[in-house]
Amino acid sequence: MSAAPLLSIENLTGGYGEIVIVTDMSLAVAAGEALCVTGRNGVGKSTLVRLVTGALKPASGKVIFEGEDLTFAPAHGRARQGMGYAPQEGVVFDTLSVAENLTLHHSDRSLERYRELFAMFPRLPDRLGQRAGTLSGGEKKILSFCRALAEDTRLVILDEPTEGVQPENIALMAEAINSAKAVGRGFLIVEQNLSLVEAVADHAALMDHGECIYTHSGTVNLRAELSRRLKI
Repeated sequence: MSAAPLLSIENLTGGYGEIVIVTDMSLAVAAGEALCVTGRNGVGKSTLVRLVTGALKPASGKVIFEGEDLTFAPAHGRARQGMGYAPQEGVVFDTLSVAENLTLHHSDRSLERYRELFAMFPRLPDRLGQRAGTLSGGEKKILSFCRALAEDTRLVILDEPTEGVQPENIALMAEAINSAKAVGRGFLIVEQNLSLVEAVADHAALMDHGECIYTHSGTVNLRAELSRRLKI
């Protein structure tokens, strides 16, 4: 990364009250690149995302986005700054239709912004009038993914986006991410599926017990190195 990073996570430590989950994490995401954070379940990956997005307040460290210290900024303030987010859980509003989930946060209620994504994931436009709560788990993930990708944000944070998603749709997710990277958007992706990681990662970080224990640039030997360290 030669230019100043889009997102800098500097010595970030935090968790839930007095229970520290993430310890001294330092990572960076450049514009036009994807950083994938992986590791076994329960090692603090989602807690890291919550600290970065403002859902949790850190005990120490900093979150710098486009040169501005957002460490203690509220989550909605980070969204306004251009930080998009698709969470691991609670990904859709179950009682609203698919169309309402996609347009609720836009005053124009236009679906035109989803045109390219609808072409990739045609089951979504086929189900616009269906309640989102009746979708399968994988379909909900695709809905959340498309909503995050269609936003006009410089950074997209995805927490386990492929959970329950079919392999052919995971490949399409990777294609959409790489297209967005090509126009300068950055990605912080928490993901255990190494097929997605291999397809999109410019850099990868392996977490264990709340700490970053290994980083890898590029995709050469990526799967082998990650698997060797934690057998994931």
